Amino acid sequence: MFGANRLQLKSPDELEVMRRAGLVVARTLAAVEDAVRPGITTGELNDLAEDAILSSGAIPSFLGYSEPPYPASICTSVNDEVVHGIPGDRVLAEGDIVSVDCGAIVDGWHGDAAVTIAVGETSPEASELMRVTREALWAGLAAVRFGGRVGDIGAAVEAHVRSQGAYGVVEDYTGHGIGTEMHMPPEVPNLGGTRGPRMRHGTTLAVEPMVTTGDQATTVRPDEWTVATRDGGWAAHHEHTFALTERGVWVLTALDGGAAELERLGVPYGGPD
Repeated sequence: MFGANRLQLKSPDELEVMRRAGLVVARTLAAVEDAVRPGITTGELNDLAEDAILSSGAIPSFLGYSEPPYPASICTSVNDEVVHGIPGDRVLAEGDIVSVDCGAIVDGWHGDAAVTIAVGETSPEASELMRVTREALWAGLAAVRFGGRVGDIGAAVEAHVRSQGAYGVVEDYTGHGIGTEMHMPPEVPNLGGTRGPRMRHGTTLAVEPMVTTGDQATTVRPDEWTVATRDGGWAAHHEHTFALTERGVWVLTALDGGAAELERLGVPYGGPD
């Protein structure tokens, strides 16, 4: 199962199960995005997501994860919160942005993705932050190729963000390998300067740029989970899980497998027809 470079390589049958997990995540995030509006609480979004995951026959990846045990089924990070925000009584207001991270397990295999959503009408600056972060994710995915290095992904993410203006790229939190566990080697940095292992057919990784309007430095709040910017700048977070197949890149957590966006970027689509 593991290649010489310590990547967990998946068989076609295992990728099919990961695709099922990825679709649970994709559909759950779509349902949450539809529900986001001024006046809803992050706890209500969590309840909706948990119901969607469980009704699909899957298990939430996040609930009870690590130490202290994560207490919810999704992460909801608002405005200056970068990642791992805990859902609860917080009421979303017009102009906020909320990053929603979701994971699901199907037959022991994981899917993991995130999206940042505007709450009503948000500022042009916040809209640009979300656009840059989403495009950086796809720039990273477009850098994936057989025999390429994991570090190519981070180099592409950083190059895109730097080309768009004076944004921060979070260094302390990275993408990761994924498969029989949610977080596995290798790390997938969002910055250039590292090589990493070579990518092979059957490689599955989660790519997740976190971009800020100010400095990239972060701090962990007293709940021991919520990561926020130190300077109060806003943050966006977009993530997909992908597989590298003999045909190309297959985005397991995109409803269409990433076909449309990969075609636009001139990248071979690696999923089924």
